[in-house]
Amino acid sequence: MTPLSVTLDFLEFPPDHTGDGANRSPRITLNGVDAVSVAIMVYNPFMKSCCSFTPWIIWNLPPLPVIPAGIPPEGTTTVPVTAVQGTNDHGVVGWTGPSPPPGETHRYQFRVYGLDTLLGLPPGSVKHDLVAAMRGHVLQYGETMAICTR
Repeated sequence: MTPLSVTLDFLEFPPDHTGDGANRSPRITLNGVDAVSVAIMVYNPFMKSCCSFTPWIIWNLPPLPVIPAGIPPEGTTTVPVTAVQGTNDHGVVGWTGPSPPPGETHRYQFRVYGLDTLLGLPPGSVKHDLVAAMRGHVLQYGETMAICTR
């Protein structure tokens, strides 16, 4: 598997990308992407209710060096980029920005996969469906993280 360099524009979430702010998905920079499509899964391992709370899953992104911010919370998007989004662990489609309990700091891991195909997974699918659909198709992997404190 070929490594993929993944970066965000911040180490700590600015309000624009949190549940307390504009709740916009962040811009993600990919260096060395060489795939047919890209999938992203974001995890918060600090949620006490489970071991890997997922506030965003998105796939069939084009292999661009920059995934733009502000992808609308729709099952299928074409602007600012073409993609398909699933139902996150909040029970909604699209990005749900961090909002940990007051006084807590949570880490959010952005796991990015370069795939050898577009996935035939319908909009609104859940993370387990995405993991199953990616099996045997992952060419590249990279991750980064950011924190959010309230």
